Amino acid sequence: MIVTAASPQSLRPPPSDQDLRSLLLIRHFELALLRLFEQGAVSGTTHTCLGQEYIPVALAPLLLDEDFVFSNHRGHGHFLARHAEPYGLLAEIMGREGALCGGVGGSQHVYHRRFLSTGVQGESLPVATGVALKLAGSGALACAYVGDGTWGEGAVYEALNMAALWRLPLLVVVEHNGIAQSTPTSAQLAGTIGARAAAFGVRHHRITSTEVEEIRAELAPLVAAVRSEPSPLVAEFVTHRIGPHSKGDDTRSLAEIERARRSDWHARYAAADPERFARIDREQRAFVDRLVAEVAARPLAAPAAPPALAVPPALAEESSRIAAGATGRRS
Repeated sequence: MIVTAASPQSLRPPPSDQDLRSLLLIRHFELALLRLFEQGAVSGTTHTCLGQEYIPVALAPLLLDEDFVFSNHRGHGHFLARHAEPYGLLAEIMGREGALCGGVGGSQHVYHRRFLSTGVQGESLPVATGVALKLAGSGALACAYVGDGTWGEGAVYEALNMAALWRLPLLVVVEHNGIAQSTPTSAQLAGTIGARAAAFGVRHHRITSTEVEEIRAELAPLVAAVRSEPSPLVAEFVTHRIGPHSKGDDTRSLAEIERARRSDWHARYAAADPERFARIDREQRAFVDRLVAEVAARPLAAPAAPPALAVPPALAEESSRIAAGATGRRS
């Protein structure tokens, strides 16, 4: 079954102070990461969710502590909307003391409580399906964030097939920003995501609004049904990425980037309630500045000790012979 909803954009007041703080925390956190990369203070890569922050913020109250959240390479906002632990996340990305995963996960591979992220496209959805199988009947669900580019992965369809057959509490959140790294979705996705979900009998809801409270009201009964029936749901957000793909590689034209910026919640909320917005914006910007200064001053995270392995005696003896240069093998 396909359910579609179109919501006209208007100059509405920003959401609650709590939601606005979350939105602006994510925005300034992501901007700080791009600055840190420019300064050479972070190794590896990172993918910011600039312009898409409202999606996890809208979903946050609909997810329970018992739920599992599976994120992707563009997952900082997913984490910060769910866990108020920006120090641990930044320490993880910078490889500093206090890192969530000892600094070995970095930007893309975070495992914290019931939150898991991966940079491997499509990898999280079959794992989320397996977790949903274990959660069925408990009232909890597995939520997996994917992008429109991920719908080129076969694992997506295997997961949807199983989730539909077994009626699993699986929520698939699609952040459809129209481009898969450097390839426009129109050049790599035939048909629609809604029609592909329908082929498996999976419900689909398309959201075009960027208003946090409106999105939350639309999705609340659908997410409740995922838990109670249970049954999978694909929630497709038509969104826009206003930042680069990763730390600086943006292949879009200036006109395309400008179109994305015109849809940004940030400017709209700033114009709708300038005084309240400016106050919370200053507060969150100052907090992120302090966060960066404190985490950058920490020592590097100590490398975690490798786990002890139980080696069978015969294999241990063979390894010793190899190390000694006497393998006993015939040439």
